[in-house]
Amino acid sequence: MEINRPDVLAEVWRAYRRYEAALLAADAATLDELFWSDARTIRYGVGEILHGHTAIAAFNARRRINPERVLADTVVTTYGADFATASTLFTDTPEGTIGRQMQSWARMPEGWRVVAAHVSVIDKPAEARR
Repeated sequence: MEINRPDVLAEVWRAYRRYEAALLAADAATLDELFWSDARTIRYGVGEILHGHTAIAAFNARRRINPERVLADTVVTTYGADFATASTLFTDTPEGTIGRQMQSWARMPEGWRVVAAHVSVIDKPAEARR
């Protein structure tokens, strides 16, 4: 298995950037498109446990614009031609905390889709407070 094959890595970065742009704009249609349309898709959020595309789409419909979102230390890694992970920190959180986001992406017939996602906010670790 080839890790970070340049062409696949570029494809996933493009999909990931589309996702982030849609998140900032509260573009529910694009977010819904980029989540795998399947009952097995999972999104664990800061305050949500969402199983299935229908539940995720209902959550996306309630999103609000978040122009303050700032990412840090984003890492995209591809595994072969059809699977990838995207991990990032986000800093538009309450003082003394940091957000974490991880996504599993899979190549589906319709393109790259998020098949599982986890978002959480934690107290900022001591080493990150500098």
